[in-house]
Amino acid sequence: MQHRIITFSKNVFLPLTTVCRNRCGYCCFRTPVGNGCLMAQEEVETTLRHGAAMGCTEALFTFGERPEEEPGFKEYLRPLGYTTILDYCEAMCRKSIEYGVLPHTNAGILTFEEMEHLRSVNASMGLMLETTARIPAHATSKGKEPEVRLAMMEDAGKLKIPFTTGLLLGIGETMADREESLCAIRDIHRRYHHIQECIIQNFCPKPGTPMANQPVPTTDEICKTIRMAREILPRDIAIQIPPNLIDASLLIPCGVEDLGGVSPLTIDYVNPEHPWPAFEELKIIAGEAELRERLCIYPQYIERGWYHPDLQSLINRLAQTVKLRSS
Repeated sequence: MQHRIITFSKNVFLPLTTVCRNRCGYCCFRTPVGNGCLMAQEEVETTLRHGAAMGCTEALFTFGERPEEEPGFKEYLRPLGYTTILDYCEAMCRKSIEYGVLPHTNAGILTFEEMEHLRSVNASMGLMLETTARIPAHATSKGKEPEVRLAMMEDAGKLKIPFTTGLLLGIGETMADREESLCAIRDIHRRYHHIQECIIQNFCPKPGTPMANQPVPTTDEICKTIRMAREILPRDIAIQIPPNLIDASLLIPCGVEDLGGVSPLTIDYVNPEHPWPAFEELKIIAGEAELRERLCIYPQYIERGWYHPDLQSLINRLAQTVKLRSS
């Protein structure tokens, strides 16, 4: 029997703002502009400090897409000395590096120039493709145009940014749409070789949203999609599932190779009703496979030097740390 390895990253989740220009039919993450819509620097630093003390190696920075397009949002940024959320994100990424935690940013749609700028303070970046299909859930979300998302993934490849993407299952797409989406990911990766992982994530209905009563994908359906992903995608793209959204132990035999970022400190702000499993639970989920910790930048990209030189010493130190913890 072939020896299997299931990987995961120990992280902290930092949603810098929940304000977003998009209006997705399934989202409960987005909130209107108002008091508390921006995570204060003090809270960011406290989280980073505690996360570093708990052995976290990844800081997942995420926020609503282009929040400056929402009236009044800039008024919350100006007192902090920033013009855009990306300026604030860059500053917090630098704080993360100071605390010894590697930043990974998922900020929605970014331009080539914005990604090039953020690359200097990020070990990896990401954007969920979700689906190449045009679905009602995205009708009022211009950032969810498939062509726009695919173009950003192409730009990330041109910049040699180790990248995370994935599918969101159950938002109105068909199995044929999923196949098309996976083929699009495959084709981009064949050109640039930068996609390190593909998340196969099941949609979880949220009360109070237009899709609160949407049927959810079955375990068998998700398993079928994982198997299809493994057949379509190149072997150097890891298949990832979120272990807090479903009984992940049932999906490990389907071809799962990674359990994503799991936090011992912060909640899953996108799915707050689903707590992260503890480390001991992850070992149970992995079953007979070996559970191994990793960084947010995969080993093959460390070997290629696909990171800014300023990150080299921290990457090397943390790579040695996780290697010792996994041995």
